[in-house]
Amino acid sequence: MTDYKRNRHAYFKLTYHLVVVTKYRHKCINDDVMKRLEEITRDLFSKWNCGIIEMNGEEDHIHILFDAPPQINLATTINSFKTVTASRYIRKEFPHHLSEYYWKPYFWSRSYMVLTTGGATMDVIKKYIEEQGEQDLSA
Repeated sequence: MTDYKRNRHAYFKLTYHLVVVTKYRHKCINDDVMKRLEEITRDLFSKWNCGIIEMNGEEDHIHILFDAPPQINLATTINSFKTVTASRYIRKEFPHHLSEYYWKPYFWSRSYMVLTTGGATMDVIKKYIEEQGEQDLSA
């Protein structure tokens, strides 16, 4: 169980792939903004006991691969991330740059995509579950 994390009552390995896009898909994430987004994201996620595995993006969206404990409320965490990165930091630290794209205090779109990940395919997991109970328990 060395690949798993644990808390008082559970062993777990929960990994998510989050994609967040800019409002109106404006191409406003330059190298400086991306670097700052990564700093902020790593700090926030560590405070929430989540670990960033990989993070990258393009001018109009970012991808974050992260792990999280089971007690986390995923929607609340994602919305807090979007609010803190955009409202408290990025819009305040890059006002001139963002004014070229937004005249209102926007940065992220309201929508996002989050996927669960894992090392096994659905077919492998399905087969494993189907085979439960088929082993000879008398041996």
